[in-house]
Amino acid sequence: MRLAIVEALLAEGVEVVLIGRVDALFVNHGTAAFQTLDAATEESFDRQFTINTKGAFFTVQRSAPLLSEGGSIVFTTVVFPGLSAYSGSKEALRAIARVLAAELPPRRIRVNSVAPGFIETPTMGVVGLTEQQRAEFLEQGERSTPLRRNETVHEVAKVALFLAFDATFTTGVELPVDGGWAQGLGAYAEAAA
Repeated sequence: MRLAIVEALLAEGVEVVLIGRVDALFVNHGTAAFQTLDAATEESFDRQFTINTKGAFFTVQRSAPLLSEGGSIVFTTVVFPGLSAYSGSKEALRAIARVLAAELPPRRIRVNSVAPGFIETPTMGVVGLTEQQRAEFLEQGERSTPLRRNETVHEVAKVALFLAFDATFTTGVELPVDGGWAQGLGAYAEAAA
């Protein structure tokens, strides 16, 4: 993502700024490629870090002056085996969120992250996923998630809204919304399957 794109989006949002204020910013964008360490290319790595990390960082940088005092920023972070570059780009966001949580308290802006697991979406967040790969990914999520199902975008949105508006004394936190998967319970779920 080029900085000009971020600036153009913010320029389009000026009307919103003029009629109100920005109380919360949900930085929930990204791209992934199903590539393990040995299969990753420099082009794919750069694309994922440019969109997922650089794009998110500069979106926040350009948006922060528009945030209300006492506002909130929520990032989406996640780590997945088999998606090493993607996971790295999202873990970088986790570090950025924690640093911003220390930098923005003078304006009482809270910064947190939501870390989803297997979310059922048309693309599953992976570029070029075939229908068969999508079905396998969904099955893997159901098998490895202790709650034995994939989550919905609505479940992630509810947690993002909680962090943005209700968790008023919470900052610097990454909240897993993954049915217990990241807590190491996924291995137990697969063993019990």
